[in-house]
Amino acid sequence: MQLFYNPDISENDNTIVFDKDESRHIVKVLRKKVGDSLNITNGKGWVFTTELTLAEQKHCTGNIISKEKHNKRTYKLHLAVAPTKMNDRFEWFLEKATEIGIDTITPLLCDHSERKVIKTERFEKIIQSAMKQSLQYYMPELRPLTAFKDFISQDITGQKFIAHCEDTERKSLKSVIEPNSDVTILIGPEGDFSTNEIKQATANSFVPVIIGGTRLRTETAAIVACHSIAFYNTL
Repeated sequence: MQLFYNPDISENDNTIVFDKDESRHIVKVLRKKVGDSLNITNGKGWVFTTELTLAEQKHCTGNIISKEKHNKRTYKLHLAVAPTKMNDRFEWFLEKATEIGIDTITPLLCDHSERKVIKTERFEKIIQSAMKQSLQYYMPELRPLTAFKDFISQDITGQKFIAHCEDTERKSLKSVIEPNSDVTILIGPEGDFSTNEIKQATANSFVPVIIGGTRLRTETAAIVACHSIAFYNTL
């Protein structure tokens, strides 16, 4: 199944116009012709089956012949992760987290952060591609780069955790996960969260947790956390 993404299409539409890049992909790469069908999601749960009425490299159109709304997961996962020094590692996290299942991602600016600038447009394209590849119908939200102190002071509902490496009292993530609930997890940079950040987070009701039995890289810890929440909610 080939899935396309168009955020502007709604359940009330009867036709769709593809942009230049998508049109070229449809005709040049997929070799689709008039009368062929395509599957499109708007990233809001809807899937539309469309029949091509015009198939040209610079311009494709189609009629919507059926539509279906898919339900959301029974939980929401928000990962606030410090961008890694090597950009490709954070991009790998974005791709895999989207494939596994995530709702919101906030790049986090911390005391020990080495990367303080992110490529939002590129990150969004990676998330979009991973959503289509994994045949998911809800687009994860990528929020702006946010300072640690600003993030933890927000009104966040559900369970709140901070994963860190300091030798202090921490609980195993798997022992405190509650099924079908909203979860927010903080993952620090290569140098870990600072002691002050950990104190600030716990003062704001974030529970310190251990994600694995070994010391993990930032992007690995984020993926393990993402998978743990997804796995626990499928039991």
